[in-house]
Amino acid sequence: MTAKIIGTGSAVPAYCMKNNDFTKFIDTSDEWIVTRTGIKERRIAKEETTAGLACEAARKALQSAKTKPEEIDLILVATCSPDTFFPSTACQVQAVLGAKNAAAFDMSAACAGFLFALNTAYTYINSGIYKKVLVIGADSMTRFLDWQDRGTCVLFGDGAGAVVLEASETGSFSFVQHADGGRGSVLSCTVGYQEKSSYLQMDGQEVFKFALKTVPECIEEVMKKGNIEKERVKYYVLHQANSRIISGVAKKLREKEEKFPMNIEKYGNTSAASIPILLDEMHKEGKLEKGDILVLAGFGAGLTWGSTLLQW
Repeated sequence: MTAKIIGTGSAVPAYCMKNNDFTKFIDTSDEWIVTRTGIKERRIAKEETTAGLACEAARKALQSAKTKPEEIDLILVATCSPDTFFPSTACQVQAVLGAKNAAAFDMSAACAGFLFALNTAYTYINSGIYKKVLVIGADSMTRFLDWQDRGTCVLFGDGAGAVVLEASETGSFSFVQHADGGRGSVLSCTVGYQEKSSYLQMDGQEVFKFALKTVPECIEEVMKKGNIEKERVKYYVLHQANSRIISGVAKKLREKEEKFPMNIEKYGNTSAASIPILLDEMHKEGKLEKGDILVLAGFGAGLTWGSTLLQW
């Protein structure tokens, strides 16, 4: 038994913050941000919550999949910025949707969270335990930013993306995932009740080098595991952290950059939401056809990284 994505959805906050808005309070410019990151604007949650964005993305994914809430067996939410420690965001989504038959829990693997949740959903389906799983990546990272730190505050945005994964007799699905807790200090955020600042802390150069090394490696690893040659891959859907990272990965894999779709210019780094938001946009734009081979890859705090090969 394998699994296929049968529906997608996404949601972003209403407020759009452009690069020039930062020039009012920090030493930066639109050119400086675009040149180094590829980001032109991002969405900032003002009234919205992580759970609220997750619910909106989930509703759209269910509609796309022509699936009723009560048909869902499990809800997985990947987030590192929940509104509450408990109840989980997934349980809040379950209540709002009326998915009364679904188990629900959250997962935390930062920007790699959606992939880890998607892989977990596949494992449940492959084992025969569940048939339909709602997988959501949702984060409101801007609430943890130091708005005087130009090295981090310009990078992130808020949002949510969701997919419905269903059991299938045909198709391909393979994954690899890794972690290195020994390098956790490279990208971290302490909880508010500790003495240290609860702002996000990042060593940008180390994260950049980490991504350029591990992402191509895990992509090649998952293609080998799935017995797929790169000529058969239609798109590489990467975590949208930095356009230079994505271009660098394409170069290392000796692939055309056209096979690496990007929307980072509109949303910035939305953490666990970035891959499902991009998938939803590609789906809505008609870029994904039945049988297409996709390779998804993500990396984030932990450090965590992984890749998923699937057939649309």
